[in-house]
Amino acid sequence: MNRRIFLPAIALATVALLAACGGGGAAAPTVAPTAAGSLGGNVENGKAKFGTTCTSCHGADAKGMAGLGKDLHNNQFIADLTDQQAVDFLKKGRPATDPLNTTKVDMPPKGGNPALSDQDLADIVAFVRTLK
Repeated sequence: MNRRIFLPAIALATVALLAACGGGGAAAPTVAPTAAGSLGGNVENGKAKFGTTCTSCHGADAKGMAGLGKDLHNNQFIADLTDQQAVDFLKKGRPATDPLNTTKVDMPPKGGNPALSDQDLADIVAFVRTLK
């Protein structure tokens, strides 16, 4: 076997084996990548970040606020996006002038919190996907 192929194959097998074994510690729950496009964000971190950024428009219960943010429970728009598309949407936001913006209120990029990293946004997406 070619050495260029053999070493990466061994490294990949080792990573897969270690991941399957688990860490033994009490890790924060994450969303299992069950669907194509899942980023496997951390639900607990996403809930915390949602609580400090998104609640001002979407409410503490994520059921939306009249004239501001939409109800995020069983939200079809979100359901139709892959995790990466949802992160990209959060990074960009949606201006009030966008024809698809039915509230006609700006959704600022990153919910107005520029400190949110891509991982934070993936975690928020993971949390929102748990809402029923």
